[in-house]
This record gives sequence, structure tokens and C-alpha cells, in this order.
Amino acid sequence: MELHSLTLHELRDLIIKREITAKDAAFAYTRRIGQVEPDVNAFLTLTPGKTIEMAEKADKILNGVQPGAGLPALLGIPIAVKDNMCTKGIKTTCASRMLENFVPPYESTVTAKLQAAGYILLGKTNMDEFAMGSSTENSAFGATKNPWDLSRIPGGSSGGSAAAVAADMCAAALGSDTGGSIRQPASCCGVVGLKPTYGRVSRYGLVAFASSLDQIGPVTKDVEDCAIMMNVIGGHDALDSTSADVALPDFTANLKDGIKGLKIGMPKEYFVEGGIDKDVYASMMEAVNVLKSLGAEIKETALPHSGYAIATYYILATSEASSNLARYDGVKYGYRAKEFDDLLDMYKRTRSEGFGPEVKRRIMLGTYALSSGYYEAYYKKAQQVRTLIKRDFDEAFRDVDIIITPTSPTPAFKLGEKTADPLQMYLSDIFTISVNLAGIPGLSLPCGMTSDNLPVGMQILGRHWGEETVLRAAYAYEQATDWHTRKPGM
Repeated sequence: MELHSLTLHELRDLIIKREITAKDAAFAYTRRIGQVEPDVNAFLTLTPGKTIEMAEKADKILNGVQPGAGLPALLGIPIAVKDNMCTKGIKTTCASRMLENFVPPYESTVTAKLQAAGYILLGKTNMDEFAMGSSTENSAFGATKNPWDLSRIPGGSSGGSAAAVAADMCAAALGSDTGGSIRQPASCCGVVGLKPTYGRVSRYGLVAFASSLDQIGPVTKDVEDCAIMMNVIGGHDALDSTSADVALPDFTANLKDGIKGLKIGMPKEYFVEGGIDKDVYASMMEAVNVLKSLGAEIKETALPHSGYAIATYYILATSEASSNLARYDGVKYGYRAKEFDDLLDMYKRTRSEGFGPEVKRRIMLGTYALSSGYYEAYYKKAQQVRTLIKRDFDEAFRDVDIIITPTSPTPAFKLGEKTADPLQMYLSDIFTISVNLAGIPGLSLPCGMTSDNLPVGMQILGRHWGEETVLRAAYAYEQATDWHTRKPGM
């Protein structure tokens, strides 16, 4: 088997046993990127020099440690990072002309933790501009394509990370999730993606979209890899005021304990036949039978305010985006218009030339929602509804341990299919958005294929700080099926 097709834990075992070197792994993925990246466009920046330098450093560590002794968790593992996480000395563009030449002078906490764990950086992945989108078509540097069907979207905004993992261009990747931006592309690309509990993973060095919703998480080839990545990137960070000082468990410790007796909720609002694609519905019903066969108890549950999630999210997220993106004015860093008459004209031209259409749309929506006379009617009301949505989950988790839903109502759609209708595009995240509003963890993993040979994802949701249970349920399902072993024919 080719090295690039192995999971993270399989690759790690070979490195620990000294059967391969970190350089072997780095070269295998570099070759793979050369073969398929021109078709997929998953990366914005490749770092071949840095990749070899980090691989050589990993091999020095490996050679200096006695066999059997403990090694850093990701030593020699080639990983990709979404291009909205700061990497010192390496371009971080957020797929925007506004930051096209921005090179951060510091390292984000998550990438610093990956470095401490011995990872090898392959490059920075493509995304929707400033993480605003559901298809990775809003990138200023060209859309990413789905490895399963190059005429289709990979999902978004972490589409580059999901496509890179699906096409075996990295062993794992980091993404960020504001309203489904890890889980929805994971579903579209047939890989595993986890949005942790808000505050579980530091956001220091993440370029902000909506600060009360953004969360960094892993995109991986299987559930065990996801747990390994969470062990590395999770934990309290004093540099992030929203980071929670909650003990970080070993997410691999109870992974294989099974789900006998686990109570699983199916919200009736998410399982309306006709409301989702027929192949998605059929895959979910088949997944329910598998979970039952593993000893889980399936119960119907209710999330009565879910119908308000889209409207609530797009008021809160755009309001926070309007505030966060106000800093891009052409003064301190980033793009500046070449010609202007005065300071006000420079602001106008810089922002109109530097931002793409979707970012401008969201800034205008958010500015309107926050404006005098409308704040109470829109932003404040949305915050009140957000509280109701969170209470729905609190109530549901009194009766069940986890909740399952489809990740996306449809499989990956065609490139260009929804770009003319932003509202249709926004509905792509209908099943994922409420999870960010409530701040709970959610994971997507493959649970079927459509008649067009496109992956279908199942979403597993847990209580606050309940990633262990979510991962355990996902692992039990994954081991009982073979969907995670399916690969796109590239």
C-alpha cells in the first residue's frame, strides 16, 4: 500500500517502528500533491522547503531516541493547515486579496502545538474567503474541486482541508467551523471532521470571522486519527480569553469501549422525508439500524426552535463579521488601493477592491443589523433566540447521550449551481448551524454513498465537553461499516 493512502495512526506506527523515516512520509505526500493538486486546487501555499526541514528535524529526534521510548504524538506526520490560521513566516491569506501578501510574525496556538508534537507542515489549504461560504467557491484564488467528482464542490469553508484529506494529499488537516465549515465539507468529501465544544481549542492566531461561533478542529481519514489530533490541539490557552479552563481527557482512552446501552436521539425536525435528498435519508436510516445492532437505544427527540437557526445565525455571524473585518482598512497591514483622493476614499477603494462579493454581502448585512434603530429588532432578538436553541439541546440531552442527524441535506452539488442564489447556498448548513449557536461538539463521518457515487455524512452531536462520547459512538459505527475505507478514484 502507498504511504500516502495510510491513516495517520498507521503512518505513525511505521515511523515509531523505524520501518520508514519522516522524510519517506514527507516525500510520499509531496509526490501525491504533485499528481493530483493541479486538478483539485486544495492548497493556496505549498511549503516544500519547510516540509523537508521539518522532516529532517523529526528524523533527528527519531534517531536520538531509543526504540520503545515515548515519542511526540505527531512526529513525522505530514499535515495541512487551513489558511486562516497564522503560521510564522508563512503566508496566511484567508483566500482574500485583502491578505494576499500577509506573512504573520507569530504562530497560532494550534500550529505551535502541532510543532511541539513533531508534525510536518505540507502547506496552507484553500477556503472560502474569510471562511464565509459553504462551497469553497468564494476563494479569491479559484475554487477547490471535490476529489470524488471534479465538477462538484468540496463543501466549505474548509473545503481545501477536506479535499486534501480525501485525495490523500495529507495525513490530516486543520479546519475551522463557524456554522458547519468542518462538518459539511467532511460530509461532501467522505472524511471525518470534528467541531469541538466552543472553548475546547484555542482560537489564538485564528483570523476571526464570528468570534462567538468560530472553533478550530481536525479533518481526518478516520475517527481514531480525529481523537489523536484532538489530544494535541485541545486544552486551555491563556492567550485566548474564550478558551475554557477545562481538563483535557485522553480522547483515545475510551474510544473502543462500544455503545451498548447508549441513548441516541433522532430529532424529528431533521428527519422529514422530502426535506432531504432521498439517498441521504436512506443512508441515515441504514445507519440507525447499524447503531441499533451495536446495542444503542434510539429515541425520538425534539429541537423545536431549529427552524429559526438559519435566520439567527446569519444575523449574529454577519454582525460579528462586520465588526471583526472593520480592521481591514488599508492602514496597518493588508491590501491598500493604489489610487485614492483622500483618507475616506482610500478606505472605500481598499475595501471594495480587497473584499470579494460574499464578504461584502455579509459585512453589509451585519452593519445593517447593528445599526442604530435596528440593533434591538435584529441582533438582540437573535441573541434571545440563540438562548432558546441552546435550551433545546440542554433539554434533549436530559434524555439522550448523543444526537444524530444528517450532516447536510444533500450530497455535494455542482460547481456554480448555487452561486447565483445566496439563500439556497445558506441552506446547505441547515443541519450544522444550530450546533455552533449552542456551542456543543459535533462530528461528521461517512455513512453511505448516493446513486451518483457521492459520499453521505452522518452528524453526531454531544453535550458540552462531550467529545469523548461523540468519538466513541463514531468509532463504534465506523468499525461496523466500511464507508471510511472508500476512496475517490484519483
